[in-house]
Amino acid sequence: MAASSASRELFAKGVQAVLQSWPVLQIAVDNGFGGVYGQQKADWMVDVVQQYFLDNADLQQEEVEDFIAQLMDQEFDTVVDDGSLPQVAVSLLQMFSQWQQGALQQLKHTINILTQRSDKRAKVTDQPLESDDDSDETQKMDCQSSSPPVRTQPPPPPPPDEDGWTVVRKKK
Repeated sequence: MAASSASRELFAKGVQAVLQSWPVLQIAVDNGFGGVYGQQKADWMVDVVQQYFLDNADLQQEEVEDFIAQLMDQEFDTVVDDGSLPQVAVSLLQMFSQWQQGALQQLKHTINILTQRSDKRAKVTDQPLESDDDSDETQKMDCQSSSPPVRTQPPPPPPPDEDGWTVVRKKK
């Protein structure tokens, strides 16, 4: 296993590239699913995933998927059900395999491809709406009535019928 600090940093960059290019994590960060420290949680997640690979030998795809799903649920209150977890897990496993085999040039190439993809990510920006010149002015309404309010009293209830029934009439 390649254990030099430079190669570990390269593997860390690979993990970062995979997670930064993952739309689910970016949506969670951009929309505040992780709270005010969402970006710090995403950065922390890179370190945790890297350490997970270094501490566990012979990881399987399902194990990596479960670990990342658990992190997303705990840190971002997000359940990932869009089918992207297997892709992320496979990408991480491939990078880890390249790193273990010492194929650092291939790993650098993979990182560059992922970084270029994440740079092209679409960003949503608010554009100001066009407004009329009158929108800045406050318009006042004339709320005074020309005649004093008339209070009408409800009509007295009708007297009971001969047999004790009360006749209900339609209002006008």
